[in-house]
Amino acid sequence: MTRKQVTVLGATGSIGVSTLDVLARHAESYAVFALTGHSRMEALYEQCLAHRPVYAVVANARQAQALQERLRDAGISTRVQHGDDALAAVAADERVDVVMAAIVGAAGLVPTLAAARAGKRVLLANKEALVMSGALFMNAVRDSGAELLPIDSEHNAIFQCLPADYHKGMSSSGVRRILLTASGGPFREMPLELLSRVTPEQACAHPNWSMGQKISVDSASLMNKGLELIEACWLFAARPDQVEVVVHPQSVVHSMVDYVDGSVLAQLGNPDMRTPIAHALAWPQRIDSGVSALDLLATGRLEFESPDVRRFPCLSLARQAAEVGGTACAMLNAANEVAVAAFLQQRIGFTDIPVIIEQVMNCLPSAQVIDLEHIMYADHQARQCAFDWLAQHA
Repeated sequence: MTRKQVTVLGATGSIGVSTLDVLARHAESYAVFALTGHSRMEALYEQCLAHRPVYAVVANARQAQALQERLRDAGISTRVQHGDDALAAVAADERVDVVMAAIVGAAGLVPTLAAARAGKRVLLANKEALVMSGALFMNAVRDSGAELLPIDSEHNAIFQCLPADYHKGMSSSGVRRILLTASGGPFREMPLELLSRVTPEQACAHPNWSMGQKISVDSASLMNKGLELIEACWLFAARPDQVEVVVHPQSVVHSMVDYVDGSVLAQLGNPDMRTPIAHALAWPQRIDSGVSALDLLATGRLEFESPDVRRFPCLSLARQAAEVGGTACAMLNAANEVAVAAFLQQRIGFTDIPVIIEQVMNCLPSAQVIDLEHIMYADHQARQCAFDWLAQHA
């Protein structure tokens, strides 16, 4: 049997590591074509030793030369390249069957879009790519015949619970609404007056999931859920008012779909990203992910509550951007990336994150999305506006 060739964009992050774990469990079916990494060069080196990819892609020429020399000394034939063009090339290469899109943030847009345009099976873990480009991305998937399968545990759960014809529109498929679950993060019960003093370490200490710093802060602010709301609208042809966020602290029910006949379908599982990764890799078949079986008796109880929008203003800002449409979502994402980076650098407080985002959205009007260059220009404008705020206040 011919093995499917897989490119992992963002191989050294948590999603990339989990993807390689699943691939290694099914080495008879999958081969690693390319691995990419931005800063964790030691981890990328070890991954190249273990998986022997055809290509490795890094950020710059200095990293590429150093990694190439180490791999050559170890007897590994992997060819090391660098830069954005190389990222897009390993995503769109004609030999590649599957692309795991797991580069965090706006940096993942171009290579992920390249994979979609090349007609690949795209496993979408980089929600920002779809949040930014919206219709442009979905049109590329349609026009090329690519397969777009969501990796976020929530969207993967929704995908599993929706009918096969969901792309026609939720109403015509008998769906009333999507229930998007959120853990509530580490500050769900913290007194509001203490939020301004929380540290990056506290924000990154997620109670249920092991994730990178940026996505952990987004989870703590519920911006992650706001971005997922926008993503869900594009993935499942839903309006913003058809997507409801529900706080579920246990992270066992990963999301639900409510049907007009009163049925609610849910996907449950242990909080481990290898489950949606294995599902999307093998879909429509099922393969072992390495995740232990869910023990509902040990879980004990499942709780649900409405999100506190005073505590999580980022969620409201994201919903507003989804309703406005156009470049509003790209600007929301850009402002958030700048704000989160400043928080992690301890230049601003946690509660300043939504302040910066709201300032950017109020200062820059949304415009119709025309092409990729238009999106990147809106992204640049929003970042500059956020940097201006930081220059005045941080």
